[in-house]
Amino acid sequence: MPINILMPALSPTMEKGNLAKWLKKEGDTVKTGDVIAEIETDKATMEVEAIDEGTLAKIVVPEGTQDVPVNQLIAVIAGEGEDVKAVAAGAGSDAPKAEAPKAEAPKAEAAPAKAEDKGDDKDAAPEAAKAASAAQQAAVPAPAAPPQTAGGEGRVFASPLARRMAKDAGIEIGRVQGSGPHGRIVAKDIEAAKSGQGLKPAAAAPAAGATQAATSIPAMADDKIRAMFPEGSYEVVPHDGMRKIIAQRLTQSKQTIPHFYLTVDCNIGSLMALREQINAGAPKDKDGKPTFKLSVNDFVIKAMALALQRVPDANVTWTEGAMLKHKTSDVGVAVAIPGGLLTPVVRNAEQKTLSAISNEMKDLAARARNRRLKPEEYQGGSTAVSNLGMFGIREFSAVINPPHATILAVGAGEERAVVKDGKIEIANMMTVTLSTDHRAVDGALGAEFISAFRTLIENPMSMLV
Repeated sequence: MPINILMPALSPTMEKGNLAKWLKKEGDTVKTGDVIAEIETDKATMEVEAIDEGTLAKIVVPEGTQDVPVNQLIAVIAGEGEDVKAVAAGAGSDAPKAEAPKAEAPKAEAAPAKAEDKGDDKDAAPEAAKAASAAQQAAVPAPAAPPQTAGGEGRVFASPLARRMAKDAGIEIGRVQGSGPHGRIVAKDIEAAKSGQGLKPAAAAPAAGATQAATSIPAMADDKIRAMFPEGSYEVVPHDGMRKIIAQRLTQSKQTIPHFYLTVDCNIGSLMALREQINAGAPKDKDGKPTFKLSVNDFVIKAMALALQRVPDANVTWTEGAMLKHKTSDVGVAVAIPGGLLTPVVRNAEQKTLSAISNEMKDLAARARNRRLKPEEYQGGSTAVSNLGMFGIREFSAVINPPHATILAVGAGEERAVVKDGKIEIANMMTVTLSTDHRAVDGALGAEFISAFRTLIENPMSMLV
């Protein structure tokens, strides 16, 4: 039976992708695991691997094609013993009928899916609401949207063993979140589902409500907005995929997450002195360059990670069915890139040295700007850091990036007059604001968390032991 290759969902927020390049040509033999194409998503350029063997009979979508909907037919593989020419001929005639309905399915998941892009300031909200209206109306999710499919039969992307286990356990396999390659459901996912973990409805329900809530607020139509400005006085710059996703996520976050804000001033005098000392003593490589150079942000990431360990009740993710309490501190860091933002995640940050965090962030930030991050490098985490201090911003409040429960907005370090022991002194101060999801981290818990962070930042030597 011919094997249909569909445009894969390479990230939870992906609705469309650009087919950048075919690495196999028609008539080539394809083995499982072979890289057959490069896909440009809203966040990265990624390779697509074949999941079945055969001969590439027909390329339906040529390279260079943009905005190909997820699950649209892009190529057909002829199985062993099949007539390649017959398969190719059949693919061309069947594609429009067979795949047109499937193109709508990923939109049902795209709006409520986990966010990987986020806004850093409140000023982005009006733009987000405007841009999100049309996209969200087209993306109202079904009650239980299925995971991505494989092959041409509309089947759930799951291993045979996982299917048998799900059937025996009475679990609807379409509700299980897959952890295998490209979202494939494997045996361990069914084991997790038996204990109530990894089931989609619990996580999707609030997001569905979020989208419905968002669409219930009418947005001003484009033509009415443009009518307010003289024709020719502006340039129309269409939204790209990333900007649309940012708009949807910002709108969802602000409308569905009860934000609560806590602000403190941190004395970073000791931190700056320690940073200078550590950087001065950094070992040199063979070219005589330092092997690392710590930034204030590296200390902030480490302090956030350790603070989550000291206040574990704040290291959580909210779902409708339960609170997910995380064991490790996975800290996302907002990185500005052309056209938007990405939030790569430093995993197990509490266990890493400052130099390791520094070098890892430099690598993640560089690949984020080139859109070369893998999904596992920007998905997940329970908190994030957004630092605008380098722009001279003294204080701001950041928008929470779901599914995170907190985000820390970091302002500029600067000399200020402070009162100590009844005397006015000059100190190097930095203002930070913690935004919390009040459902998961309420005021008292948030205050405990940010207090632990401030203690670590003001006593940086404690982060070295």
